[in-house]
Amino acid sequence: MNFLTSLVNSLPGAVGQGLIWGIMAIGVYITYKILDVADLTVDGSLATGGAVAALCISMGWNPWLALLAATIAGLIAGLVTGLLHTACGIPAILAGILTQLALYSINLRIMAIGDESAATKATLAVSVDKYDLLVSSRYIRELGLNNPLVLLVVFTAAVIALLYWFFGTELGSSLRATGANPSMARAQGINTSTAKVLGLVVSNGLVALSGGLLAQYQGSSTIDMGRGAIVIGLAAVIIGEVLLDRVFRNFALKLLSAVIGAIIYYVVITVVLRMGLESTDLKLLTALVVAVFLTIPYWKGRYFTRAVRKEVGKRA
Repeated sequence: MNFLTSLVNSLPGAVGQGLIWGIMAIGVYITYKILDVADLTVDGSLATGGAVAALCISMGWNPWLALLAATIAGLIAGLVTGLLHTACGIPAILAGILTQLALYSINLRIMAIGDESAATKATLAVSVDKYDLLVSSRYIRELGLNNPLVLLVVFTAAVIALLYWFFGTELGSSLRATGANPSMARAQGINTSTAKVLGLVVSNGLVALSGGLLAQYQGSSTIDMGRGAIVIGLAAVIIGEVLLDRVFRNFALKLLSAVIGAIIYYVVITVVLRMGLESTDLKLLTALVVAVFLTIPYWKGRYFTRAVRKEVGKRA
């Protein structure tokens, strides 16, 4: 009984975390599923978004402006990765690693701005007691408009609606065409390099936006808050795709499936932790979850489909 009670009490927090990371998962979806690019900038740009948002709030900025500044920082990070890949000829995966590596040092210095006693800082607190935050985990179980779930649901819906509109425009369609078939896109006069840079910019902007929300939600920005973010994002995308691909055909619904995948991931994590798993084993659990959901489509295609074909052949 105590297990069920503690689990129910922790579920709102899991949903809140899932919604925040779901926005990050949408950013991963853009590079991984649309552009077919492995972008490892994510681990750095999420922490950058958190660092910039926390810094701006600690300096007295409006939290909405702080969130905008975090998003702009993410856009710049994506631009750097895109230019390293397209203008410098560095493979996308290496370009992302280089940007992520540079962002680690940059994030340490961002959080130390205004602190004359330190050149770098690994943590920057923004307590809800001192600052006016948009979302805070403190109110996650309250019934009222101050519950962060209300704003996070609206925020997620707005992001999906905006992206649905954008990818329906000529510019967005060119980005999708570049990911689907670069050779054909070039034959149609599309500048695929520009499209790749744009995709990386949009993706990391969303990731940094998620980092800005996460910093406010947990009340602090830390240098390692983005560690493993790409794996969590991939887990969310893959879980949503495996479970909802047959139902969610519309592009907006596919973006929503990434958010639902993130929520499912955090609910599973919460359940497993309540069963007694050590928090230090979370990376192992994440790797196992991703491996399982990557394996399911392969096994279905290799064994189940073959069995169905044989059955159809016998009847014929």
